[in-house]
Amino acid sequence: MQFIKLDAIGSTNDYLKEISRQNLLENFTTVTAQTQTNGRGQMGASWETESGKNLIMSVLVKKIIQSPESIFHLNIAIACSIFTVLEAHKIPNLSIKWPNDILSAQKKVAGILIENLFKSDTEIEAVIGVGLNVNQQNFDHLPQATSLLNVSGQEFDPDLLCHEIVHQLIEYTTLIVEGRTDVLWDFYKAHLFKKGIPMPFELPDGTRFMGIIQDVDTNGRLHVMQEDDTIQHFGVKEIRLLY
Repeated sequence: MQFIKLDAIGSTNDYLKEISRQNLLENFTTVTAQTQTNGRGQMGASWETESGKNLIMSVLVKKIIQSPESIFHLNIAIACSIFTVLEAHKIPNLSIKWPNDILSAQKKVAGILIENLFKSDTEIEAVIGVGLNVNQQNFDHLPQATSLLNVSGQEFDPDLLCHEIVHQLIEYTTLIVEGRTDVLWDFYKAHLFKKGIPMPFELPDGTRFMGIIQDVDTNGRLHVMQEDDTIQHFGVKEIRLLY
């Protein structure tokens, strides 16, 4: 695989998509940057980061997803990859917040944005963007964010973490190719944030209600039991977890 290191870029995802259009890149080609001026998260949210303190990376994934119906498997694979690497480094109180944020002690340490490139009916490439807060300490403007340094008391090498995450991603995407996605799903659901615990939710119109996360299906929809014991299914843009 190829690793491309940049000093500053608008978006590593945009850069990787552009060079993949112009060149035949190896599977799992990875781009990292010290500074990203136009980082994006889920649902158009910006991703702010201090220069040189964190891991900003994008990975090109090819020949893994064969149909639109199986796209969410890739979300599971990258979330589990980051979780596994951080767990190996003894980061405490880890969980995966639906759909794929990584939390430590209920604060966000990593966010993931996957952009799918449909090449044909049977060929889907994906660019996986990851923002991992590593050695940044100040999150005054982001009260629900933290870093590996803040939660563990020690600094980490972002380049080492990048290589470890990519190698773990290769291992977990092999499970997708082999049709063993149940292994990934079992891992994901075992570490799903607030699963089975009553918590507040908010709908796009501002309505709030108490519910209990029951499951996540293969389309990525969250199954929430409401107070009348009915179970509703929600897509990523259709509900927000309040915590």
